Amino acid sequence: MSVTVYGIPTCDTCRQALKALKAAGRAAVLRDVRAEPLSEAEWAELVAEFGDRLVNRSSASYRSFSPFLREAEAEAQLAAQPTVMKRPVIRADGRLFLGWGPEVQAALTGG
Repeated sequence: MSVTVYGIPTCDTCRQALKALKAAGRAAVLRDVRAEPLSEAEWAELVAEFGDRLVNRSSASYRSFSPFLREAEAEAQLAAQPTVMKRPVIRADGRLFLGWGPEVQAALTGG
């Protein structure tokens, strides 16, 4: 079953996840959220799953937001700047995973 990693190609964590997934024998592909933007329905699904955790408030993109946009809903922030998304978001085995922490790595690579 294929694995989709939502992120950007310049993200070190996305690259680490792709490399580890492929090394574990998973057919992983990167979906660049800048080059191939997510639809409103796709963003809504991710926000429904992760809520405000989907927005990386420590990113440079987030810090560049106007005060108005910082107070906006996650959907508006992600629509304005998709790279503010916490990365990676991984779709695998009918589930969604956020980040590349030890729990996500164990669930997806068996290690």
